[in-house]
Amino acid sequence: MKQRFTSLLMAIVLLTGTVPTVFAQKGKPAPPPPKRPIVFAVLENGGTLEPIAYINKSKLEEPVNGSDDAAELLAFNRSYLRPGTSYKMIFGGVSGGTSTVKSSNPKSDCSKNIARVTTKANKTPLKGLVMALATNGAVTAKAGVRRKPTTAEKDEADQLARSEYSKQKLSPKVLRFHNLTAIDLENDGKAELVGSYWVEIDKLTRGLLFFIAGKGTNGKYAIGYSEYRSIDQGSVMNEEIKTVDEGVYHELLLDVYDFDGDGSSEIFTYVQSFEGAAFKAYRRNGNKWSEIYEWSNYHCAF
Repeated sequence: MKQRFTSLLMAIVLLTGTVPTVFAQKGKPAPPPPKRPIVFAVLENGGTLEPIAYINKSKLEEPVNGSDDAAELLAFNRSYLRPGTSYKMIFGGVSGGTSTVKSSNPKSDCSKNIARVTTKANKTPLKGLVMALATNGAVTAKAGVRRKPTTAEKDEADQLARSEYSKQKLSPKVLRFHNLTAIDLENDGKAELVGSYWVEIDKLTRGLLFFIAGKGTNGKYAIGYSEYRSIDQGSVMNEEIKTVDEGVYHELLLDVYDFDGDGSSEIFTYVQSFEGAAFKAYRRNGNKWSEIYEWSNYHCAF
């Protein structure tokens, strides 16, 4: 019987030039396709990773959304959110630690493409609205600055904010802010200011201001980008204006990252809402800044 089987196999090989699949020796499984470079937001005191964008050379492209179909979410979690997967945490535009995945669940109710992580920061711990970025891409910047503004910088930022509010015919007595951060985006010794201010227009209405300011040749700060929004209690999903006072709907700094390797970092921001989160990125264009990316990730219905 064995001789007849061997003769049959040899005859098939001579006739076809190939070994039949049923008789072929099993090889090693094909390696998984290489991961695309990606950038994440590190949120919740360094406890979660939420995708922002895939990196395609000088462009940012939308990743899988929490509203996408189950197969896409499963594939994303298997590729990027496997337990033990570690990402470089970016703080001040440089590698500032690591974020390592503990768990993820593409079938969860409100975090289908979000992972629970352990973040180890080299210096500044992440807490509250002090957030960061994480990536598997190249981090080329060797030095970075992210700090609280000096008293003089804070005074200039307040003046700029008042000027922007005056354009809305507002003269607030009290300026409030969630974030005001000094960051040196090009390591040239000139810190840019990124601010998220708000004022109480009346008991049920808030004026939200986000801006980026850079220092000019005259040594003074000037607005390079700003956006103002007015929000009243009726437009807040839970109908509680105090939620806005706590940070919801405000555009807030995540961090900066030179993802395209041109020597100047891009600014990444985060907007928390009730059913998901929005992410933006900005790139310098001379003395101005322009929005180069905007994407919203769906979590679940409120």
